[in-house]
Amino acid sequence: MRRVIREEIKAYYGSIARRAAGKEAGSCCGGSSCCGEGAPFYSSGDLEGLPEEAVKASLGCANPVALANLQQGETVLDLGSGGGIDALISSKYVGETGKVYGLDMTDEMLELARRNQEKSGAANVEFIKGYIEEIPLADETVDVVLSNCVINLSGRKEDALREAYRVLKKGGRLAIADIVRLKPVPESLRRNIQMWVGCVSGALGIDEYERILKKVGFKDIEITPVNHIGGVPRGFAEEKNPDSPFSAGGAWEEAFAAAYVKARKGTEPA
Repeated sequence: MRRVIREEIKAYYGSIARRAAGKEAGSCCGGSSCCGEGAPFYSSGDLEGLPEEAVKASLGCANPVALANLQQGETVLDLGSGGGIDALISSKYVGETGKVYGLDMTDEMLELARRNQEKSGAANVEFIKGYIEEIPLADETVDVVLSNCVINLSGRKEDALREAYRVLKKGGRLAIADIVRLKPVPESLRRNIQMWVGCVSGALGIDEYERILKKVGFKDIEITPVNHIGGVPRGFAEEKNPDSPFSAGGAWEEAFAAAYVKARKGTEPA
């Protein structure tokens, strides 16, 4: 099932990239997306100078850059960088002496992100192809790992978070915006591939998220829900089956939220 989920995600987000680039008709944020259309989580200062296509392709559930407290000269990795919005915003904070990597598995998103980088003139950003569960960077390469509504999409979350820990320097920071599960939901929802692609089925409970972060080595863990539903596809559920437990007022109502996830890699040897 993991392979099927990954291929569904590639196809879905590839289509979003083509729409943002004007190569395919339709809205960038379809009914099954957890995204906030039009990048509502960012300040006007963050968005200043960014290409319209980067903003259109924004599919996040919050603003991890605001969480990260980025500093001049730091090296940043954005997991699942999509059209590049968080990587390009980060590039402003780390400056000419810093470096930002954007990692994505979808060719169309990488093509879009590189065009957005060229338009923005961000020379300190590099977009690379790969999977978040198998990050193509050396150990202790980056100061900060960002991600925006991406970890929930992985069928191998522990591997993804272990890889994030591996590439962080000692004392490095994890700053994630993600969807979390606040209460139990029907097993049928958790097995629904389309709802997984839409950021729902794969969401971890807060306790489970914290357990995995601790297991892979992270310290000083904070998981803070910031809004119920968090863009979870209410309309998608109703469209598929108005009588399902996933529709408005059903069993899944307010079962999910966008959340900020912060953690740190210790300075002592592992």
